[in-house]
Amino acid sequence: MFAVDAVYFADPVSYRAARTGAACIDRSAQGRLVVRGPDRRSWLQGLLTNDIDALEAGRGCYAACLTAQGRLVSDIRLLELGDRLLCDVPPEVIQALQARLEEFIITEDVAVEDVTGTLARVAVYGPSSAKVVVTLSRDSPVELAARLEGLLRNEHLPIASTWGQLTVARSRELRIPGFDVYCHADDRDEVIRTVTAGGAAPLNEATWEVLRIEGAIPRFGPDMDDETIPLEAGIEDEAISFTKGCYVGQEIIVRVLHRGQGRVAWKLVGLRLDQAAKIPGAGAELRRDEKEAGRLTSVALSPEAGPIALGYVHREFTAAGTGLVARDQTGESTATVTVGPFVA
Repeated sequence: MFAVDAVYFADPVSYRAARTGAACIDRSAQGRLVVRGPDRRSWLQGLLTNDIDALEAGRGCYAACLTAQGRLVSDIRLLELGDRLLCDVPPEVIQALQARLEEFIITEDVAVEDVTGTLARVAVYGPSSAKVVVTLSRDSPVELAARLEGLLRNEHLPIASTWGQLTVARSRELRIPGFDVYCHADDRDEVIRTVTAGGAAPLNEATWEVLRIEGAIPRFGPDMDDETIPLEAGIEDEAISFTKGCYVGQEIIVRVLHRGQGRVAWKLVGLRLDQAAKIPGAGAELRRDEKEAGRLTSVALSPEAGPIALGYVHREFTAAGTGLVARDQTGESTATVTVGPFVA
């Protein structure tokens, strides 16, 4: 699970652009599946944790695919495009996820296709992101900007560009305003050039990670893997519908919630680290009075919040304000459990 020793540092120029203006990053390396066919929503309704059947064209949601034991196969962002569902998935699990979904096709009229190589995704973040994205369109910039600003998380709309139709979705990956622009892979470079000319500064991966950790948003890989139950990662409020019918893994989720009052042995929390100490990297152990308390999973030096991290701690240490010690081969630092995002 852990990218051992990794600590993310922000580029000050692109960080400030994302916080106060606009910044763009190519997210095409992330995986993308398309699910086609008239039965796509009702079929996925029994396989994923959220209410997929309720999606209408222009809407989307965040969900998870679980094993029968309630552990993550993948987290997924789904967009209903009207004739197909577009799914953003972690690149390291895309083949396994596609194979698993296809195992459940019996008589349903559906097909699952990996479009990672042909469909690109460019993300634009920041309070001015809508004004930048409209530079891609031939429509009225004022009207389109208002429509973009009105989108809720995961909602999306088509826009006509000089290269053809693009899909623009309100982003869910960071806690700052942003949009994902989906285009043909052949048009990706032109999209990036256009939004850059429109005022978006380039954003590198390390700075993107700093922004993500500031928002206390877990990412599959460092913070979640195939041993994680969604309740441990704290994604249930966004990813799980508690009013829909059955889905794979539901029994475990319900058992933890109702018999265990939602208590899990390990919980992902935010941690503020000692400003004066050497910053411990991801994978550093957490201890309390020499007792094993957990482990760091994502670590960053935030320009606004200082050294911060996400990490799993034992349930007896999850209360805000709990003091721990983070220790790795470079030394140790105090770590204080924090609730909510580090930067509003």
